Amino acid sequence: MLDIASRPAPPPILRVNDVHKSFAASNGTVEALRGINLTITKGEFVCLLGASGCGKSTLLRIIAGFEHATLGSVAMYGFNVDKPGPDRGMVFQDYALFPWLTVRENIGFGPRHRGVATKDAAQVTDRFLSMVGLTSFADRYPHQLSGGMKQRVAIARVLANDTDILLMDEPFGALDALTRSKLQEELIEIWRNTKLTVIFVTHSVEEAVLLADRVVVMSAGPGRVDSQIEINLPRPRDVSSPEFNTLRRDITRRLTSHLVQGQPDKATADS
Repeated sequence: MLDIASRPAPPPILRVNDVHKSFAASNGTVEALRGINLTITKGEFVCLLGASGCGKSTLLRIIAGFEHATLGSVAMYGFNVDKPGPDRGMVFQDYALFPWLTVRENIGFGPRHRGVATKDAAQVTDRFLSMVGLTSFADRYPHQLSGGMKQRVAIARVLANDTDILLMDEPFGALDALTRSKLQEELIEIWRNTKLTVIFVTHSVEEAVLLADRVVVMSAGPGRVDSQIEINLPRPRDVSSPEFNTLRRDITRRLTSHLVQGQPDKATADS
């Protein structure tokens, strides 16, 4: 495991600078994030890891432009992020597909909305239909698909929108173990083929070590960056290897060391 400070860093695609986030609640102000600083390089696969309630999804939504920081800023290519944009595509756990549109129409929605010529939009749609293995399901509607298929459509829809950063909020959390494993493999293949930057939220240590170039461990209440660990294991990764399990144990120790006393440990290595 290398110290991330020792490697030469490419120019960043995204900077999170001293971000704080507070919410008004019935019992007063709730501080969700405190002093988050994070730099993401182009083409990097980063996992935000933490127990439920540590603010990782809130941070992702601020990066997406769906929420605003109370203090601090987020910049992409040096320009301030203050609203959603096609350069940052979000994939949710609950798919968020348009139920009245077919698979093809869902994937092609972004290019059509941006005014891309019909022929070009069709080519883009066909490319990503093929990439996620859904060409033969192009004319099905979301209710006719399995959960794994719906998530493939959600990923393809973001990719078709010519995004630079793929933001994923526990996208495989609602899937069964076999489907989740298959989609993890497919996501890595898509990432390799597209050279996208991926920021992936999870509470599973195993998933983070399996997928990421770098794992950002967040502490609980209010959320802060506790540590950052570079994952230098070759892909495909073997979850049963000694090297994998050494990393998993180290990250689990970091994750559980700062849990509030008495708080349930929801971020175990097997979660």
